[in-house]
Amino acid sequence: MNSMWTRRTFLSGSGALLAAAAAEGAQAAGEKINLRFSDSTTADAPRSLALVQIFAKKIGDEFNFQPYFNSTLYKQGTELVAVQRGNLEMANMPPSDFANQVPAFDILGAAYVVRDAAHLDRIFKSEVGDTFRKLAREKLGLVILAPAYYGVRQLNLKGHKKINTPQDLAGVKLRMPPGESWQFLGRSIGASPVTVAYSETYVALQTGVVDAQENPLPNDKIMKFYEVTNQIVLTGHNVGFGLLVMGAKVFDSLTADQQRRIISAAQESFAWSSAEYIKQEQELIAFFKSVGLDVYTPDLKAFRTYAQQQYLQSPLSKSWPPGMLDKINAL
Repeated sequence: MNSMWTRRTFLSGSGALLAAAAAEGAQAAGEKINLRFSDSTTADAPRSLALVQIFAKKIGDEFNFQPYFNSTLYKQGTELVAVQRGNLEMANMPPSDFANQVPAFDILGAAYVVRDAAHLDRIFKSEVGDTFRKLAREKLGLVILAPAYYGVRQLNLKGHKKINTPQDLAGVKLRMPPGESWQFLGRSIGASPVTVAYSETYVALQTGVVDAQENPLPNDKIMKFYEVTNQIVLTGHNVGFGLLVMGAKVFDSLTADQQRRIISAAQESFAWSSAEYIKQEQELIAFFKSVGLDVYTPDLKAFRTYAQQQYLQSPLSKSWPPGMLDKINAL
């Protein structure tokens, strides 16, 4: 046992040293370190602009940041495996993607758990964030650089039927991203979830494949979902956010100074984009009303109560780390 452990440790350590040596050799030869990045959103979204305009400049001239937006390099939901296989250096993904391999991440995407941008920031600056960073590195081979707030997710529907409680969503075909965590989120607010890729959602609404979609308000504006829907119900059922990650092998191949710059640039970038998203959210309600959408707030207590009951009765909550919900609520 000891000899096997020693050999495994040696090989692992050798791999890291070789990766670091290769990176240093490339820099010595004047070659830049390529950082391919994939995200499902558009290039003009605040989080995308933050990476291009701030992150890419702050990390240093020795890096070649190569962003791919609109799922043009990897389809939504496939980025995690691409990073793990070394086919992609960086990605921005929701916690549900991580939960496919490490179910403990499910709690971060559950309805009414993360409350707003400030709460999200507190989570990842606390021991709760440390727990998830450790899980990402040890179980997934990823380094979490920073959380990226997208906005509070709201319900966006076709038709004029008023939605006041989860029961009013019975039979409503709600577009949700792929993955059981997303599907359950749709069910937790009373709807019937249908898997549709983000880039295909507009056409799905237009052709009646789905009756509704849910996203932060800035996404609704960028993707022009308001053109093919009639109302926005301010359910506030989930905080949309992603985790900017880098493959652990890539991260470990960098110098300590480069690692610090990467993390600092990520945090600075998303602090800027969070402020932009919050500003847009405040302005967009008036915009959606001006283009003819009915925007209103339902019975939020009814939605929260229903959603929490669904999660607590579901096997999904069994994977939540003991005491984690209380820790998150206390922040």
